[in-house]
Amino acid sequence: MRRTFLSTTLGMLVAATSLAQQTRDLPVSNLKQEVAEAHLRFLASDELMGRRTGEMGNRVAARYLAEQFRKYGATPVPGQSTYYQPVPLDRVGASGKGELVVNNEPMRNNDDWLLIAGDAANLSAPVVYAAYGLEDAAKGWDDYKGLDVKGKIVLVQSGSPENQTPAEIVASSNQKRQLAAAKGAAAVIELFTAPIPWNIVTRNFTREQITLAQTTDAAPQSTLPHVWVNGKEAKLTRALRAANTVVRLTTEGRKSERIISHNVAAYIQGSDPKLRDEYIILSAHYDHVGVGKQGGQPYTAEDSIFNGARDNAFGCVALLSSAEALAKNPPKRSVLLLAVTGEELGLLGSRYYASNSLLALNKCIFNLNSDGAGYNDTSIVSIIGLDRTGAKAEIEAAAKAFGLDVVADPSPEQGLFDRSDNVNFAIKGIPAPTFTPGFRKFDQDIMKHYHQVSDNPETVDFGYLLKFSQAYTYAARLIADRATAPQWTAGDKYEEAARKLYVK
Repeated sequence: MRRTFLSTTLGMLVAATSLAQQTRDLPVSNLKQEVAEAHLRFLASDELMGRRTGEMGNRVAARYLAEQFRKYGATPVPGQSTYYQPVPLDRVGASGKGELVVNNEPMRNNDDWLLIAGDAANLSAPVVYAAYGLEDAAKGWDDYKGLDVKGKIVLVQSGSPENQTPAEIVASSNQKRQLAAAKGAAAVIELFTAPIPWNIVTRNFTREQITLAQTTDAAPQSTLPHVWVNGKEAKLTRALRAANTVVRLTTEGRKSERIISHNVAAYIQGSDPKLRDEYIILSAHYDHVGVGKQGGQPYTAEDSIFNGARDNAFGCVALLSSAEALAKNPPKRSVLLLAVTGEELGLLGSRYYASNSLLALNKCIFNLNSDGAGYNDTSIVSIIGLDRTGAKAEIEAAAKAFGLDVVADPSPEQGLFDRSDNVNFAIKGIPAPTFTPGFRKFDQDIMKHYHQVSDNPETVDFGYLLKFSQAYTYAARLIADRATAPQWTAGDKYEEAARKLYVK
C-alpha cells in the first residue's frame, strides 16, 4: 500500500515537472505581470467612462485592443483590411408615460407593463392571441396560421418553443415585433416570463436600450408599439387572453437612432499545413455599463464610473496575453482573437458575429470565452461548461501548469452557460465553455463588485490576473494542438446543432 502511494505520488511529480518544463519552453511562461496590469489599468480607467457600447470610451477600448493585436503580430482576418467588424445597433430612448387599459381595467405603468419599443400611439383594438408570434418553416412554427391580425393587437408568449433563456427572450422580441408589423398588426403585447424578477426587468428595460439593428437602412425605421406585460401575474394573463378582449394603448413612444459599434477581430495563422484551415475562437467582451444612471446601481458624485475591471477588462487581458504568446509561436490550428461589444446589452456583439462570421463557422472547432462577475478564490479557475464541451483534459492541464485547480460549473442555479457570449457560438454548434476567474458559489463576495462602481483596478490581484491569463493562453494552445476536434458530451442540448454545422 505504501509503495503504491509513493509510486503514484512520484508519477504525479514527474508529470507536473514535465508539464512545467513544457510551459517554460513556450512564450506563455514569459508573460509579465506588469504588462497584464498595465492592460487592465488602461481598460478599466476612469477616462474610458465605463466603456458603454456606442459611446467614446467603448470606441477607445476597441482602438486599444486593435493596436495591441497589431503590436503583437496578429493580423486582420484574411479578406479584411482592418481589425474592426462594424456592428449596427439601434439606440432606443427611455420609456416615457403611457396608459394600458384592458377591457376598461387600467394596468399600472411599470408595475404591470412597460413599453419596450415603438412610436407614439393612441389606439384601441381587439386582441388576437398568436402563441409565440413566430414563423419558421424548418422548425414547423406557424403561429399566424389562420389568423387575421391586421389593425389588431397581437398577444404572444415570450421566448420560443425551444428556448426560454433571458437572452433568447430579449433577442426574439425584435423578431416578433418585425413579423407582427409585416402582418399589419397595430401593436404587440408580450407576456414576459423570463426567470428574472419583474422589478429588475423594469429597472433595466425602462432605461435607454440598445439592440441589434433589424435593417441595413441608415436610420431605424418607425416601429409599432411593443409592450411587455408581467406574464408571471396570472390575473394579467387571464385578462388579456379572455374572449373578446379590447385594449386601449396610449404611449409617448421611445425615440430611436442608428449607431455603430465594433467587434475587434485578429488572426494568427496556424503552424500545421494540414490543420491551419481549422481554427479556434478566443473571445472576451470589452464593453461595460457606463456612468451614473446607465449603470443601474448606486453611485455617488465622487465615484459614478462603472469601470468593469473584473467584468470584463480581466478577460480582455487574457485575450491580449494570448495574442502576445501565440503570435510568437503559433499553435497547429489557427486562432481568431475576438473582442466583442454589447455583451452587457444582451450578448449583441457575439450574436452579430455568429450570424455574420468573418471566417466559416464550420471550420471553427472550439470557442474559449473569458468572462466573469469577479472572483473569490485565487487558487482556482472556474469553467462554465467544462464537462460538456470536450476539452476538459487540456483545460485542467493548462491550469495545473500555473498552480491553479479547476472548478466546473459553480452555481448551476445561475444558468451562467447561457448568460455570456459563448452561448451564441454554442447555438451554432461550436463547443464553447467560459473560462472564468475563480469562484465556488455566486455569493456576496462576488456581488460586492459585480456591476458596482467599486469594480476598479485597485481591488484586483494582479498576480492572480497573470496566472489566470497564462492558464487561459496555454489552454488555447493545447486545444488548438489537439489531434481531433473536441465534441459536445453526448445528449447535450447543443449537440444537434453541431451535427448540422459539421456535416462531413
